Amino acid sequence: MKWIGKRISFEDEKNKTTIVIYPEDISWMKGVIGAWVAMWYSIGAIVVWSYYTFELRQQENVIIFIFLTFWAYFAYKVTRSFFWMLWGKELIKIDEVAFYYKKSIKKYGTSTPYYVENISKMTLNQPKEKSIQAAWEKSPWIKGGERIEFDYLGKRAKFGRKLNEKDTVLLFKLVTKRIEERVRKK
Repeated sequence: MKWIGKRISFEDEKNKTTIVIYPEDISWMKGVIGAWVAMWYSIGAIVVWSYYTFELRQQENVIIFIFLTFWAYFAYKVTRSFFWMLWGKELIKIDEVAFYYKKSIKKYGTSTPYYVENISKMTLNQPKEKSIQAAWEKSPWIKGGERIEFDYLGKRAKFGRKLNEKDTVLLFKLVTKRIEERVRKK
């Protein structure tokens, strides 16, 4: 197994290449986000408890319903980001037939095949250093934007979450080289 930077490993075999992209491993950030998730669920539990404990007027019921709707949305998003930080990874397999891509949390996720003869216009998408997008993606509760994208039958497919510029370029070269090799073998 070989490594590109600290987050990308790959293994070349006779008929396939397997690539694994891990999320950033920042322990203090995992702790902070874990505490934030626990606090968020505590707030939700207190609001639900108070809803069933106190007699509320109709206007107060509407306010609690609206609050819990926003609360549930952010609980879902932050919980998924937290699980991504703990157990997430992007899995890529390139063989003679297809480029398979899977966003996986533990073993959960669906592998999507992209047939190599239909892949075109592979490009890099690195945000500018001082842009709003770059600042937004540095946030720990954001899973991050994908850095490499390609056209596939009229749609855009993307991969490589929160990669730095150097790792993005090296991964781009590796993937394009392996896809070209697979296309030439046909």
